[in-house]
Amino acid sequence: MSGFKQIFMRSVRQLTGRPIYWVAMFALPLFLMLMLTNMMEDGLPDKVPAAIVDKDGTSLSREISQNLGSLQMVDLVDQSNSFTEARHKMQEGKIFGFFMIPENFEQDLLSGKGPTITFYTNMTYFVPASLLFKSFKTTALMSKAGIMLNVAETAGISAETVVPMMQPINITSRGLGNPGLNYAIYLCNSFVPCMFQLMIMLMVCFSLGEEIKYGTSPKLMRMAHGNILEAIVGKILPQTIGWWVMIMFMMSWLYCWQGYPMKGSWWWMTVSELMFVVASQCFALFVFGVLPNLRFSLSVCSLLGILSFSLAAFSFPVESMYGAISIFSWIMPIRYNFLIYIDQALNGIDIWYSRWWYVAYIAFFLLPFTIMWKIRKNFERPVYIP
Repeated sequence: MSGFKQIFMRSVRQLTGRPIYWVAMFALPLFLMLMLTNMMEDGLPDKVPAAIVDKDGTSLSREISQNLGSLQMVDLVDQSNSFTEARHKMQEGKIFGFFMIPENFEQDLLSGKGPTITFYTNMTYFVPASLLFKSFKTTALMSKAGIMLNVAETAGISAETVVPMMQPINITSRGLGNPGLNYAIYLCNSFVPCMFQLMIMLMVCFSLGEEIKYGTSPKLMRMAHGNILEAIVGKILPQTIGWWVMIMFMMSWLYCWQGYPMKGSWWWMTVSELMFVVASQCFALFVFGVLPNLRFSLSVCSLLGILSFSLAAFSFPVESMYGAISIFSWIMPIRYNFLIYIDQALNGIDIWYSRWWYVAYIAFFLLPFTIMWKIRKNFERPVYIP
């Protein structure tokens, strides 16, 4: 057999013969993908546990409590007697927030003193707390509008006259790309590929680092007749094929079985995912070339892979980041995978507007060639630093 074929078959035997590869490349990604999609099956969290502190106890405050409890996002699991009691329950994690109606609320309101409704949410749990905050705010505004309408009608002013004064501009909100505000459509299609990127980078650094750790890299170079490119491609290609199979299963699972929207071209999305795998491997290869040590390269890839969940701007826009931080958003392949997903799958725009993100993939393909000379040097004379 040729040197490339020998290296390829040797890598295949390593992948199939060691449980760590089976777990890292197949079992763990499948488990995490299925677990995340199952957790987000309902699309949007509802019935978030909350409490109400009603210090007024009048018919008006009870009506506000009933309106709050009827909302889809709120589950009033407790009616606390004081601010301290509700705060302790929120700190213990039994509730995510509470709505407080002050003493003499109805009396102060009717006398024109302007009482204050207060609500608290635990923003440590960002998604449920944000939904709860929205429901609390809606209840407070609607209660205020309802009371003003009743007062105006009591004074002899018709509702047709008061309503335009209270809301002079009608607002119509349309969620483009995700009209149902389904969190699963957004999060699963970003978190799952990001998890794949992390595992892809770790496997590249692990497989190459082992060659140096156990001193087998010179044998690999002899099999490749001294050609470092042939050695690296033959070593990594079986992993690439395995990840391509996994990434195609991911697309089938998300867009076919789960029914997530695909408004653009299946062809261009498939090309993006396949290029994403190779780009992630090339980035890991560059990291390994800079730090040709098993422990160091794994640590750096782990750090960058975990930070990608934040730096890729899944939940916090790049435009709002500090300038020194936002730069790092553009150095990871997952950022371009995310942008292509937004353009093609959610918005379905023409591929012309996503062309630069595909060019970025190609830039990642070329990145390892800048450090290949150092990888060859370390493969020919391996020095392992524990």
